Amino acid sequence: MSRPRTYLDFNATSPLRPVARICMIEALDRVGNPSSVHTEGRRARGLVETARADVAALFGTRADHVTFTSGTTEAAALALTPALQDAPVQAPADRLLVAATEHPAVLQGHRFAADRVSLLPVQSDGILDLEALRHALASISGRCIVAVQAANSETGVLQPIHAVADLVHAHGGLLVCDATQAAGRIDCSFDRLQADVLLVSSHKIGGPLGVGAMVFASDRLRLGDPLVRGGGQERGLRGGTENVPAIAGFGAAARAVSGLVETPHLYELRQNLEERLQASWPEVVMFGDGAERLPNTVAFAIPGVSNETALIALDLEGVAVSTGSACSSGKVSSSHVLEAMGVDAHLRTCVIRVSFGWCSIPADVDRLMVALGAIVSRIQRRSTQAAA
Repeated sequence: MSRPRTYLDFNATSPLRPVARICMIEALDRVGNPSSVHTEGRRARGLVETARADVAALFGTRADHVTFTSGTTEAAALALTPALQDAPVQAPADRLLVAATEHPAVLQGHRFAADRVSLLPVQSDGILDLEALRHALASISGRCIVAVQAANSETGVLQPIHAVADLVHAHGGLLVCDATQAAGRIDCSFDRLQADVLLVSSHKIGGPLGVGAMVFASDRLRLGDPLVRGGGQERGLRGGTENVPAIAGFGAAARAVSGLVETPHLYELRQNLEERLQASWPEVVMFGDGAERLPNTVAFAIPGVSNETALIALDLEGVAVSTGSACSSGKVSSSHVLEAMGVDAHLRTCVIRVSFGWCSIPADVDRLMVALGAIVSRIQRRSTQAAA
């Protein structure tokens, strides 16, 4: 008999919510192209537009400001182009400023020439250096786009997006914010963040894989350079017949996380784990603990305990965690996020990330601590024997 699994890697992907599954199955049972004018087509269009309204409501904007994509990676490539502009502005953006701790989808997914991109440093707690941003903006004579994530996927550190937006807008630039990890966990409304464009992915909030969105704050924004050209779907910004079942599931997940109803429970789980880690191993290092963080994320290191060894051992014990971003083809590699924060190279090889979600329970923390305790004791015992 196989042992039950404990899944604690929600920042990589979330299990599908039952309500999203139901909506997807209902959509799969319906025939119709959303662009067709007959009854079947109009029903399919209705599913897409209902989901569009639900996603828009999550960010406090209008439904026609939402463009569905295949995920945040495509949304980032779509939005991060010199052709993104405010309505009265005709000249393309001259520069792109990107925070050094951004997800690879932003760091590598933009459409600016390499010599027109500058990285913005972060402080040791992972927070963007606002003075560096101010200096970078002052050195640019033309129009610029700035990309700063709302929350880091590896550490959970929250960025001061409103303050960043104030600086960017004072210079006449536009702010694109990756809200992938923050959506449904903190307030990501445009009123609060003041960003111009938000990027989001369905599967991080309990919707299906393979669907996401680029969301505009205003109808003043224009994007004259679409990636996927075709039949004019998504107001000409993303050609191709819409993936109706996935979009329907995305909308259902967006409805489920509205109101941040799960946030207090996630905070309790995070606090429980952090207190027990510190009680068990006083030498433990919590990354980003001096900054505001997501309620569901704990990134820590026990010095001397290799994350590669611990990750495999925990998996064998039935506990799924990670070392950071899940975008390295299954490899355990050094974190560019921790490197940007100035974390020592040896300590970076010890980082473990635990991320909770909608179906996490206190017993998950219990199972993790039991398994981790046995693994760390075994590793430390072998280290002592080898040194003797």
